Amino acid sequence: MAWWLFKSEPKTWSWQQQKGRGAAGEPWDGVRNYQARNNMRAMQLGDKGFFYHSNEGLEIVGIVEICRLAHQDATTADERWQCVDIRAVRDMPRPVSLRAVKENPALAEMALVKFMRLSVQPVREQEWQEICHMGGLL
Repeated sequence: MAWWLFKSEPKTWSWQQQKGRGAAGEPWDGVRNYQARNNMRAMQLGDKGFFYHSNEGLEIVGIVEICRLAHQDATTADERWQCVDIRAVRDMPRPVSLRAVKENPALAEMALVKFMRLSVQPVREQEWQEICHMGGLL
């Protein structure tokens, strides 16, 4: 299993909207960054991810799961762009703020800290565990 982080502006697509999609999930479409696309191509069914509210809130608010592997992004005819589908798994009991992540020395190398603009990021296992602990899941 691998772990990821998905960034979304709440005004565009919020955690509440994601949860509202239920078990069917939602395509993570509209991504136009090669590294983010390549991250989605590497995902496997059942991989987990953090759902992060960017621009507003700046916090990890939930856990998602990959429920459909990389496929053509329906928002464009350009075959270079693919997306995965994700479904909400659970709320983060205590949202984990970007500030808290940056203040935690164990997370200093996390992509969220080093590559802030990347919309779909890998998360290392120890980072996953640390954030779950900070958010009240462990």
